[in-house]
Amino acid sequence: MFAAFLPVFAKRRSACARPVQARKAAAGFTLIELLVAISIMALLAVLSWRGLDGMARAQAQTSQRADEVLTLQAGLAQWKLDLDSMSHLANLTSMDWDGRVLRLTRRSALSGDDLQVVAWTRQGTDGGQWVRWQSAPLRTLAAWNDAWTRAANWAQFPGGDDGRSEVAIVPLADWQIFFYRGGAWSNSLSSEGTSAAPAVPGQAPPEQPVPPAGGAAAAAPTVPDGVRVVLILPPGQAVTGRLTIDWVLPTLSGART
Repeated sequence: MFAAFLPVFAKRRSACARPVQARKAAAGFTLIELLVAISIMALLAVLSWRGLDGMARAQAQTSQRADEVLTLQAGLAQWKLDLDSMSHLANLTSMDWDGRVLRLTRRSALSGDDLQVVAWTRQGTDGGQWVRWQSAPLRTLAAWNDAWTRAANWAQFPGGDDGRSEVAIVPLADWQIFFYRGGAWSNSLSSEGTSAAPAVPGQAPPEQPVPPAGGAAAAAPTVPDGVRVVLILPPGQAVTGRLTIDWVLPTLSGART
């Protein structure tokens, strides 16, 4: 007879257990579980942000370094181009180095019949810059005399109207220039580095034209066979330390270097 009541007891027990299980399922997460989950999500968000910020900083630094390298390469290319385009005329100074500024007379990039005066110097004491200056195309001896004098004044007294024609290349801590003559390099100044005595204002009428760049006048023997520039680049740049660039007179080497 007891066995007859077993199915009834089993059904009642099952019916009482179902509401308890339903209540447990409907209870969801506890407060501690939610706090742990939120903490983990916040930590992951911080780590992700730091990773993205680090990637952005690395990309910006890489781009800045690449720009600095390209700027230096462009400056050195312009330096060699100015030397390659130097005009060798008997009555004009082709090159002059006075320890502060290197002045050159070169064929104009706009017209092969015109000339230009180009100057390179270092401006500033702390955090100096390697700077290039150029004149407008020149067609008369008086204009050349004026540009040659302005280039020297610009190097000694930066700024003013002549500052509009300058271009800052790269930061430069220091620099040196050497000339190659007689099989040896020497740290020469302007008295040994010119191709001819500079024309004196009033020596020729203002309307006297500059001889054509392709004229028959030969280069004077005092033009150096080579020019070496030593650049001391400050720390903090893409390229730092001592950088040496050699240039050889194309007519001597048979090829530009």
